[in-house]
Amino acid sequence: MATVYSQKSDRDLVLACQHREPQAFEELVKRHQRTVYGLLYQLAPDWEDTSDLAQEVFIRVWRNINNLRNPASFRSWLTQIVTNLFYDELRKRPRKLPTVSMDEGLDDEETDGLTRDIPDSSAIPEEKALNKEISEVIRQAMLRLPEQFRTAIVLREVEGLSYEEIAVITQTEMGTVKSRIARARTKLQELLKPYLNDTSEKIDPEVPSNG
Repeated sequence: MATVYSQKSDRDLVLACQHREPQAFEELVKRHQRTVYGLLYQLAPDWEDTSDLAQEVFIRVWRNINNLRNPASFRSWLTQIVTNLFYDELRKRPRKLPTVSMDEGLDDEETDGLTRDIPDSSAIPEEKALNKEISEVIRQAMLRLPEQFRTAIVLREVEGLSYEEIAVITQTEMGTVKSRIARARTKLQELLKPYLNDTSEKIDPEVPSNG
């Protein structure tokens, strides 16, 4: 059921929250909770339950929303809170899986993003099982990336942030951000190449399906 708050923009909801209106905050949570869960999953695909972290994200939002000077930038501010919380939690957890070497020299300006080619969930029924399988293979490959590389490519490819925004969020030089993203893309291509070669003849994304 629509409410007066559900009709407001994020900017207006932030302003209402800064005046401590609980219903505005409830609408922000409702509107962005899937984004928070999704980002946490992408950043930490091996963590079994991130519900407590998601709850902590919104606790931090409520506590600190008065410090947000530009209400129109709520989405990027929220992403920064999620990323900071992820790093805080990461420091408390032991590394579970070995990561692959990222020492190969690569072009920092490389732009061939493998993650842009992942089939989406709107595929026709006969493709869904394969897409699910591919998603799991990609998840396992992402797990093998060092956290800082995985974070950079998730913020770029999943959240669509600019290099400048990622540099601010991760407190890293922009050149380092570009290098990490380029290396992560190339390493993912290397890790997934055997599987994608094996499945390339099953579904050709360039050929439209017969309707």
